[in-house]
Amino acid sequence: MSHVTARVSEGERDRAVELVQQAYADGLLAPAELERRLERALTAVSAHELEPVVADLPDQVVHIASTGGRVTRTGDWHVPRRLRIDSEYGRVRLDLSRAHVPYSRIDIELRLAYGGGTIILPAGASANADGMRTEWGKVICKAPGRQSPGRLHVQVTGELPYGRLTIRRK
Repeated sequence: MSHVTARVSEGERDRAVELVQQAYADGLLAPAELERRLERALTAVSAHELEPVVADLPDQVVHIASTGGRVTRTGDWHVPRRLRIDSEYGRVRLDLSRAHVPYSRIDIELRLAYGGGTIILPAGASANADGMRTEWGKVICKAPGRQSPGRLHVQVTGELPYGRLTIRRK
């Protein structure tokens, strides 16, 4: 009986590279350690080989939960690299157009039971919402799905059973 190992996807490899680069930018890694980890991340074939490259690096998720109220972020706010919002009945409005986004890619996970949401992107940004699971809900993405070099890319995942999510530029 042979042991089957899961191959690393391009997205998993990109995420590992971003975590290593961010850890270096945050002063957590020396230049030699950055180089060593990037080489290991870029040459990893399996998830087993990739996991130790990032296992000790911070990858915090900012989690916001609401039962019935609105979750709104507008103006000059700091956008985390990973944001998760759980909202039972309320609406979510994330305006990234004037926000401080220190990353080239951010991940937003939305779990909106009955509510809906709007994500407003800055000029030139792209978004992919293919990871949203809907039942009676609807996802409308008016932004390009492919990232442009040097521009922000927003990856949106989660569940939207009944509501509506709109992703658009300012």
